[in-house]
Amino acid sequence: MADRKTGTGSTWSPLEFVSHSSAESIVKGREIAASLRPPVIVMLSGELGSGKTTLTKGIISGLGAAREEDVTSPTFTLVHVFHSDNLAGSNPALAGPHPCKVYHVDLYRVENFQDLESLGLEDALEELAVVIIEWPERFTFRTDWPHVEIRLEHAGGDSRRIAISGLSFENRL
Repeated sequence: MADRKTGTGSTWSPLEFVSHSSAESIVKGREIAASLRPPVIVMLSGELGSGKTTLTKGIISGLGAAREEDVTSPTFTLVHVFHSDNLAGSNPALAGPHPCKVYHVDLYRVENFQDLESLGLEDALEELAVVIIEWPERFTFRTDWPHVEIRLEHAGGDSRRIAISGLSFENRL
């Protein structure tokens, strides 16, 4: 078992919290971004409307790859690619700590391996990148990349229950 004082060890049990608004979810996404070190896969699961894309807005903006208002669901395009240094010239405060590509992938409409293969995600897995995947149960590629699992659930009204696992102790929120 890991030593909680020194922060050694690989992972911790899930951190759970409730977000009461989209704004809170975006702030939590920014906090998650500060703990991510590429290469990493962030797997977001939950029902339709559970807040996966809203949390992703915070993660991507927290990495300095795009403004939160520029992050939309890739439901029809399936993959959006951002560069964490995109905003460095216009606003250095938005530049992420680790310049890299950020892939936002929505696999909701992927029905089979051929559909998945056509997205070219194998190429993304050969880069220094953060790959954020909505509907990860449809992601069937094998990779030894570290991954963070985030489960979102409706908790009444605008509230969402969010459980995060896979972050290392030294990066714990």
